[in-house]
Amino acid sequence: MSATWYECKVKYRRTHETGEQKLTTETYLLDAISFTEAETRIKEEMAAYTSEEVLITNIKVSNLSEVHPFENSDRWFKSKVSLIALDENSGKEKKTNVYILVQANDVKEAFDNTTQAMDNTMGDYSIPAITESPIVDVFPYFSGEKEKSENLNTTESSGTPEAKVLEKTEFV
Repeated sequence: MSATWYECKVKYRRTHETGEQKLTTETYLLDAISFTEAETRIKEEMAAYTSEEVLITNIKVSNLSEVHPFENSDRWFKSKVSLIALDENSGKEKKTNVYILVQANDVKEAFDNTTQAMDNTMGDYSIPAITESPIVDVFPYFSGEKEKSENLNTTESSGTPEAKVLEKTEFV
């Protein structure tokens, strides 16, 4: 099952280093099942950032197909990836665009991280565009039950080749 990502814009009072409070609008990305769940989850997540009232100004379904966090990176970049396939009927190349979000410090690193994220792709692709995203943070959906069952499945069958693949697989 693929994730449905929601972009949530929130407005709240933020205390800056100088001690003054300013009204701030930020965009967050989270994985949810519905708009209602997205609204509930963003309120829960924002409670950790501020004790002030949070106003949700916009929630929309994002066109992102994958999200790839990378360590030691502080900004998010949206990469447009064109998957190239050969149309068997006409013999022409057909491009299908997908968008992925990668974490990086600059555009060059975002390109490298996008290439790394696409390493397991069997077909040809090109990266026609990379832009810095306004997204401040990403909140993937994890339930405690799901994590526990994944850990149990991995440890129970750790001697099999499939388990070794699972141990090396990064779940996104």
